[in-house]
Amino acid sequence: MQPFSLPISFLVQSPRGFGVRNQRAASSFSSKRPHVLLIVETAMAFGRGVLEGISRYLVENPPWSVQLDLRELLVTPPAWLRRWDGDGIITRSTTPEMAEIIQKWGIPTVNLTDIYGDQGLPSIWNDHDAIGRMAADHLIQRGLNQFAYCGFTDHHWSESRFEGFSAAVGQHGYSVESHQSDWAQARRTGWERQQAQLVDWLTSLPKPIGIMACNDFRGQHVLEGCRAARLSVPDEVAVIGVDNDQVICDFCQPPLSSVIPAAERIGFEAAGMLDRLMQGEKLEQRQVRIKPLGVASRQSTDVMAIDDGDVVAALKIIRDRACLGLSVADILREVPIARSSLERRFRKTVGRSPQAEIRGVQMKRARQLLCETDLTLNQIASLTGFKHSEYFSVVFKREVGQTPGQYRAGAS
Repeated sequence: MQPFSLPISFLVQSPRGFGVRNQRAASSFSSKRPHVLLIVETAMAFGRGVLEGISRYLVENPPWSVQLDLRELLVTPPAWLRRWDGDGIITRSTTPEMAEIIQKWGIPTVNLTDIYGDQGLPSIWNDHDAIGRMAADHLIQRGLNQFAYCGFTDHHWSESRFEGFSAAVGQHGYSVESHQSDWAQARRTGWERQQAQLVDWLTSLPKPIGIMACNDFRGQHVLEGCRAARLSVPDEVAVIGVDNDQVICDFCQPPLSSVIPAAERIGFEAAGMLDRLMQGEKLEQRQVRIKPLGVASRQSTDVMAIDDGDVVAALKIIRDRACLGLSVADILREVPIARSSLERRFRKTVGRSPQAEIRGVQMKRARQLLCETDLTLNQIASLTGFKHSEYFSVVFKREVGQTPGQYRAGAS
């Protein structure tokens, strides 16, 4: 993707009264709205979340005149920046060159870029140590006892997440394998060579294993590598990313679990910090770290550590084809053991029968479709492996405790 810049100037009006703090701000800027430059990339969900947080702050506080510059991370500062005549900057693209310009310039600035570490500017970042620890806890709770991390060598935040992940895993007496590569080099030369190295690394790891990818983009790389290496996800390799970018996570096969950063809060707090700086206030805390919100659990970590190869194979078939009308007889044609043996071993390791597992996958998909779509019951029944909507409704009521209509109404 080529870097781009799209300056957009607009005014954000406040619909409510100023209140005590706002009266002070209104007095400071009574003759002139502060002119603020936002340098934020919007290609990823995190950047869009930051802008939503800034927007919410401006709804609740006196308005700014905002110039929005959409650009990629890691690109050189725009040539017009040295001539820009404004009052403050919030930036997610703070290269060392830009940080030097801003510091010489003396303009109030809040830095949201955590690629290079501390650049001497007031900053609000994710708490990357907490993100790593949250990812580790998620994988440990699934019964895994072998772990790995896949990140980037040229990004400070990736190293911080690795440290948090390793510390949390180490507290349970486990160690962490790691694979790190250079993001900037891959952007210049292409991902093919690095992907081949990633496949070799994935193949060499002990199984089953839980892998933290430093972000969702990296998580997608890991899942592609698993597919190339013919590794079953999540049964052999469970993968969790960071950022909860809905588009990336849902496009992954299987869908990618992800730590949810507090992007909107970071934007809101950054706007408040900049407001105080533009008013000449001295900051009590120049470096703020915001903890993540939680984990969005998807199929890539929907696993229990199981040593029984036949049960693992059966689980993979169920996850892949439960919504295609799969039966236990279909499983036995591909996992050639006696039905009684499969039933007994399945109950011992999973805690339920193969048929109950099939129903569980079908009902999980049905609940998602009822909540997120306007599809008819006939369509949902077909998409979850039922030939008739009447039977689908009977099974749904038995398994969930509500009719499909009641469940949809309660979710709306």
